[in-house]
This record gives sequence, structure tokens and C-alpha cells, in this order.
Amino acid sequence: MHTGNNWGGSFEINHGEVTTSGEYDRSRTLEWDGAALYHHQNLDETQQSWLLGPQEKKKKKYVDFGCIVISHKALKWILGSILLAFCVIGLPIIIAKSLPKHKSPPITPDNYSVALHKALLFFNTQKSGKLPKNNGISWRGDSGLNDGNDTDVKEGLAGGYYDAGDNIKFHFPMSYSMTMLSWSVIEYPDKYKNINEYNHARDLIKWGTDYLLLTFNSSATKINKIYCQVGGHRNGSQTPDDHNCWQKPEDMDYLRPTLTCQSGPDLAGEMAAALAAASIVFKDDNVYSTKLIKGAQTLFAFARDNGKRTAYSRSYPADIKCY
Repeated sequence: MHTGNNWGGSFEINHGEVTTSGEYDRSRTLEWDGAALYHHQNLDETQQSWLLGPQEKKKKKYVDFGCIVISHKALKWILGSILLAFCVIGLPIIIAKSLPKHKSPPITPDNYSVALHKALLFFNTQKSGKLPKNNGISWRGDSGLNDGNDTDVKEGLAGGYYDAGDNIKFHFPMSYSMTMLSWSVIEYPDKYKNINEYNHARDLIKWGTDYLLLTFNSSATKINKIYCQVGGHRNGSQTPDDHNCWQKPEDMDYLRPTLTCQSGPDLAGEMAAALAAASIVFKDDNVYSTKLIKGAQTLFAFARDNGKRTAYSRSYPADIKCY
């Protein structure tokens, strides 16, 4: 404790000690200056904290993952890209898979497609010869296996198509049918494929053209005859034939003669057209397509022969009434 006159007295008593006024002033000055200095320092720190705020720690520019060091900027860019990719790609997939699936109703075929199915099915029912297992007509079986036994064709003339309700095989309308069927496949392959009939139509064409190739010497460049018909009929005849006996072909037990013509540009021209059109259908099978072209050329030469310009039906007048 200090006692004495702080306002200019000449003496100062401090626990019995006597000091001069000058010494006391110096002592008090040092004491007060030290306290002032201490408070001043504290005040400066407070003021600095008010004015400058807390010192910020220096941020690191890179992130160390142990195996790789990458900058903050690059890390933000990568994370942003991943998030964007998830929103653009991943999120729609998740949403699409989470939605309930609705099955589309089957497309009802149009009337033309239904008609085409039925038309092609007719060819299956009209097939003659040894039928394939996939013919698709349960009530039809092998028939006409002995056709052509009266010719010089080693393989015979089994195969082809019956004309209509009877069991005659007319090669002129058969050739026309193969021509038109081939051109429909050439012109509208996509339509046939869309209704799953493309391969079926090709099989039907090949069934016909394989048979037509048997009706003349297709390996030769020049021919002098064509087998134009298998089976026969005579109006008013009581002899069993394809018109007198109205029965299914599997039950035929009568003679079926093979008719031959030495002229006939009409028949040869139609047969050539059928083989030529079919060669386009089967252009993916080079061997078979070439065989068809060769046969068409041989038939065309026969049709152009000046000595064979008479219509083939002239030799068989009864055929004129059939087509």
C-alpha cells in the first residue's frame, strides 16, 4: 500500500520508510507506465481483433489422396462432371426401369396381309410330288410320284403344282404363276419380311422352278422339245382321267400321260420369263441363279427359232378352254 501526497508534497511515508519526492515520482512513473504499457498492449490486440478479424488459415491448393495429388479446381470439375453424367444418363435409366412395363397389344394384320397369307397357303395345297415335312397342310400327302415315267427324263416329272381343282399340271399357267410370284418378291421384299413370308415365298418359287427345269434339257444350249403338260382329259370321255375322276391327288390310280410340244414360243417365252425372274430372287445363291439364267437363255432361243413359231396349244386344242 502506498501512502503520501500524490499532488506535490515534499515527503512520503511508506511503512516507516522515508523517501524523497523525486524518487517517489520516478517509482510511481515506472509503476504506472508498466501498467499502462500492459493495458496498451492488451488494447492493441483487442483493437486488432476488432479491426482485422481473426487470422485465416491458408488453404491448401491440392488434395492428397495418397496415390494421387490433385488440385481443388480439378477435383471440383471431376465431381461436377460425374454428377452431370449421372443426371443425364443414370437418372433416366433408373426412372425408366422403375416404371411399370406395359406390353403393346399385338398389331392386327391388315386385309392385304391376311389375303397374302391365304394366297401363299394355296400354293402349299397345290404341291405335287414328294412333299417336305414343313409343307404345313396336314391333309395333303405325297402324290404324282410316277409322273413323267413315260419320258426320257431320268428323274421323272414329280413335283410342280396342280392347276386348280383337278390334278393336271399345265406348264404354261404354272410358269406364269412363278413369274408373278417372283416379281412380287423382287418388288416388295420388305413387305414379305415384315409379315414373315419372305422365305416361304422363296420356297414356293423354287418348288416351281426346280420342276420347270426338268421339263426340258436345261443343260443344253439348244433344244427341240418341251414337256408341256402332265395328265390329260377328254371332254365327255368315260375313261378315267383328271377330269372324269374328281378326287384328291393322293388317290390317283389312272394313267397320267405326258404331253410334248416341238414348237411353242408362247410356252417357251413364259417359261424363260419365270426362270429369269426367279434368278433375281435367288441372286444370293450364285450357283442356282446361274442355272436359272442358263435355262432361260435356252428356252428363249427355242422361242425365237423361226421353225417353231406355232403356239403350242395348237397341238392340244382342249387346253385352250382351260386357260
